[in-house]
Amino acid sequence: METTDTHNMGHTLENIGQIVLRYGLVVILLSVGALKFTAYEAEGIEPLVANSPLMSWAYQAFGLQTLSMLVGIVEIVLGLMIGARSFAPGVSAIGSVGAIGMFLITLTFVLTTPGVWQPGYGFPFPSPMPGQFLLKDVVLLGAAIWTAGEAMRAARPSSHHATATAGAPRARS
Repeated sequence: METTDTHNMGHTLENIGQIVLRYGLVVILLSVGALKFTAYEAEGIEPLVANSPLMSWAYQAFGLQTLSMLVGIVEIVLGLMIGARSFAPGVSAIGSVGAIGMFLITLTFVLTTPGVWQPGYGFPFPSPMPGQFLLKDVVLLGAAIWTAGEAMRAARPSSHHATATAGAPRARS
């Protein structure tokens, strides 16, 4: 009986976790995307984009506020796409793949932004800002990878998996 209870609790927690993972990612993308339209958020990303070989050209071409708003639009669109999982899993998968690309670009800032490592300690001790701020994107990248895979499976269910589920990845036994 205890094994069944543990299994049921594990299944319940897994189901809750998948909802928090997907829609937590959606909330983060929507809220941070909306903040990109504010001056203080644009100023916050300036050292990241100004020092990035991947983004500095856009910073120079568009200016800080316009670039920030463009990034915000991308974040909002990706969030909405990922959130469409229940009725458009293919759209959700595409949004998740876009988020994977976005988080990979963001993580390159760890290599290019001054002050990522805590002065006096260096690697592997991230500074509170921008180091720890950037490193949290590893978890967001993981969430985007999982949502991409799950939505891809749901968009094209196989014959042995007739009903598309929003289930989290299962451990192989």
